[in-house]
Amino acid sequence: MQSQSIYERIELLIKNKGITKKSFCEQLKISTGNFGDWKRGKSTPGTHKLIEIAAYFDVSLDWLLIGKERQAEMIKEQSSPYFFELMGQLNCQEDVLNENEKEFIKEYIEFTAYRKSKQQEE
Repeated sequence: MQSQSIYERIELLIKNKGITKKSFCEQLKISTGNFGDWKRGKSTPGTHKLIEIAAYFDVSLDWLLIGKERQAEMIKEQSSPYFFELMGQLNCQEDVLNENEKEFIKEYIEFTAYRKSKQQEE
């Protein structure tokens, strides 16, 4: 069974929301050319646009990117929790993560804060 592409998941979200692709593109300021490139597999949405799309449809980036949610058990090492104080966690990863990975994590933190603020407005 072939897995869905990011575009196919976006298309499903558009359908489930009951809006047109044109309306979706207008609301998220996506050109029809870019949207067409996503459909043809010539390109994929950039990180900032993926964050906007995930927030717009209230889905996780994990689901949007890979089609499934990450399991909480997978982010534990033996019996100790993977996450501890934020600064300690970021500092211990300095040598392990490249600049793109660090930037993605910062953007994901911004995305999470954005979603949280939107939920509090409701």
